[in-house]
Amino acid sequence: MSTDTNAPQAPRYTKKDFESDQDVRWCPGCGDYAILSTIQKMMPDLGVPREDIVFVSGIGCSSRFPYYMNTYGFHTIHGRAPAIATGLRLARPDLKVFVVTGDGDGLSIGGNHMLHILRRNVNVTILLFNNRIYGLTKGQYSPTSELGKVTKSTPLGSADRPINPCAFALGVGATFVARTVDRNIAHMEETLKRAAAHRGTAFVEILQNCNIYNDMAWGILYDRESKAEHELRVEHGKPLLFGTAAARKGLVLDGVRARVVTASDVPVERLWVHDQTDTASALVLASLVSPQFPVPVGVLAKVEAPIYEDLIADQEKRAISERGPGDIARLLTSGDTWTIR
Repeated sequence: MSTDTNAPQAPRYTKKDFESDQDVRWCPGCGDYAILSTIQKMMPDLGVPREDIVFVSGIGCSSRFPYYMNTYGFHTIHGRAPAIATGLRLARPDLKVFVVTGDGDGLSIGGNHMLHILRRNVNVTILLFNNRIYGLTKGQYSPTSELGKVTKSTPLGSADRPINPCAFALGVGATFVARTVDRNIAHMEETLKRAAAHRGTAFVEILQNCNIYNDMAWGILYDRESKAEHELRVEHGKPLLFGTAAARKGLVLDGVRARVVTASDVPVERLWVHDQTDTASALVLASLVSPQFPVPVGVLAKVEAPIYEDLIADQEKRAISERGPGDIARLLTSGDTWTIR
């Protein structure tokens, strides 16, 4: 949401104002439709004029996103959306910038760029769609595919251990890390609003279904009974509880190790209470994987840190104050020069 008190007030938008005139070309049943609809629905609540919003994407099914948003957009090259977004924010810090990427685009060829935008804390909102497969290139394994995953490119099963996107983001110093699910619209909308309001790099992993090449990759979070057993909804200041009413379970911390317990078997003060300002415990939480542990969803971490473009702007002001406004022609002819005859 807008933080510039001098910015003009945005018109009163509706969801339809953010729908472009382009035909949406995802496979019928793809989880991307729910994500697109949710983002279009939440955009009016940001209070930002459409002309000040930019969606930047790389390559992949998710990266068609800018075409479907009635805002400015930039469909860039494979894995480089974070670099483009960083440059855009440095040139135009008044713009609200979103990065849309996938588990392949953002964590394989784009892993290095993702690392640096997160550690720099550029003021952008990153939405990483994770379906654990390469969809656009027709079903090869991705950096988040599970060990032993049989795909067209791994007929004997993947020998790679998967990347945990949220743990990765926390490990490189992200200041806002969250996870949500494509089929939980209310939770997704609330999570995305909180991410968009964050000052700094907000990283949201959206667990998303590819019904063509990796159907029900997150099936344990779709079925009502299975969801109750495997989804851990995290809320700041509240104990980490999950499971059905008849079989309530919780998490406790033994040092830096998490352990699942029957909630009624331990004192309430023994339960692990979620603290989103504690990035160390958030990293432990993000690293939990099923079936040994539940899948945490919600805001895992939210802390404050200096904004990269603010630091760069301060350096520029200081340099101009100390050395003057500068002269590009003089700069190009300064230092060692050669005359070619």
